[in-house]
Amino acid sequence: MKKFSFKEKAAYGLGAVGKDMVYALSSSYVMYYYQDILGLQATFVGLILMIARVFDAINDPFMGVLVAKTNTKYGKFRPWILSGTVLNAFVLYALFSAPDLSKTGLMVYFAIIYILWGVTYTMMDIPYWSMIPAVTEQPKDREQLSVVGRTCAGVGSALIQVGTVLCVAFLGGGSEVKGFRYFSMLVALIFVLTEAILFFSIKE
Repeated sequence: MKKFSFKEKAAYGLGAVGKDMVYALSSSYVMYYYQDILGLQATFVGLILMIARVFDAINDPFMGVLVAKTNTKYGKFRPWILSGTVLNAFVLYALFSAPDLSKTGLMVYFAIIYILWGVTYTMMDIPYWSMIPAVTEQPKDREQLSVVGRTCAGVGSALIQVGTVLCVAFLGGGSEVKGFRYFSMLVALIFVLTEAILFFSIKE
């Protein structure tokens, strides 16, 4: 029985850091960005967030079925992790790089992009957590991998909570609009890098 290596555990942990940096940025700052910086009404932003949650509740099991039916030379899970990551990275950047639109145009833009963000994040998040039984047969390794994932996810979230305000101020040079644009690009690049390391380091 193959022993799950430290390199593979580290790669899985890096994947959790990257994906939860993305999740924390969206969940913690999207309302601030669209309401306080761009001027959309709080009730509208909250409505879209609620609709997106309802849509996710439908999308999650659907994604699970798609993953279960997937069969490629790279396995069931890793292709979805990589493709979902790349798509979500682009959508994350778009989410925090809203173009100069009328109020109505911005409302439509936010509604579409935020729901797309949820769909593309689910594309990689569901297979990320579901792949554990496929990468090791040893119960001890499975338990350790789950702990590594949860712990590193907390690290990724903490990095965003601690560093966003400082990074936005530094990158934007006094403009929060520019700051969030450049910071979201940085987080998206880290996301793609960490999931690429995961993809090439772990075999199903």
